[in-house]
Amino acid sequence: MSSAYLLVSHGSRDPRPEVAMQQLAKLVCNKLPNNYNPSSSEHLVGIAALEMNPQPLHEQIQKFAKSAFGDAWFGLHQPSQNENSIKIVPLFLLPGVHVMTDIPAEVALAQQAIGQDIMIELQPHLGSHPNLEKLLAKQISTIKAEAWILLAHGSRRPGSKETVEAMAASLSAVAAYWAGPPSLESRVKELVAAGYSEIAILPYFLFAGGITDAIAASIEELKLQFSAVNFQLAQPLGASAELAELIWDLTDR
Repeated sequence: MSSAYLLVSHGSRDPRPEVAMQQLAKLVCNKLPNNYNPSSSEHLVGIAALEMNPQPLHEQIQKFAKSAFGDAWFGLHQPSQNENSIKIVPLFLLPGVHVMTDIPAEVALAQQAIGQDIMIELQPHLGSHPNLEKLLAKQISTIKAEAWILLAHGSRRPGSKETVEAMAASLSAVAAYWAGPPSLESRVKELVAAGYSEIAILPYFLFAGGITDAIAASIEELKLQFSAVNFQLAQPLGASAELAELIWDLTDR
């Protein structure tokens, strides 16, 4: 079977996440087996967005299938029925509504439209990879602080916070949420009351964008509110060879 790979993110009005996604796709493309034709292998790793895209995800999947297995077929041989597959990797950190409901529904629509000649396989979401903790630990290893806050977006789906709480515990941090309680400010107040004066925040996000800008702005406000506290802000994960390695590993799960 010959496979193509589609990396699915949330989508953003900010251009930076898409640029990072394109960089990540190139890094994942470098993981393709040696028997893939280099001149057309770039068509076999694509990106798509669940939201903020003119096309719904199921139409983006169909377009990618045509690009990967239509005219851009990589020339080893003509495929027979059921020989091709598209592996979709949701680049989401939490098992929220998007991962558990929205993306599977879009994949089902795409499979219905494409038919059975190309099988669409939905892989586990990025946040489920056991080695993600190591990447986050690397993000915080260069910053010295007495206390850490892992700041995630949050999800309305019941049980999704458990993933964040477990990750925070593994990093010796406390969890906070941008879109729900406990908030960043409330966590800071708790840590200050406990006597901490060096507090660092790790954004549990893939890439820099509008939300990470807003987090940085909120930290500037906290600096005014707690002038005796030294605040530091770590970087989100970003496009890296290490992240591409995790994604490639998920394509074989």
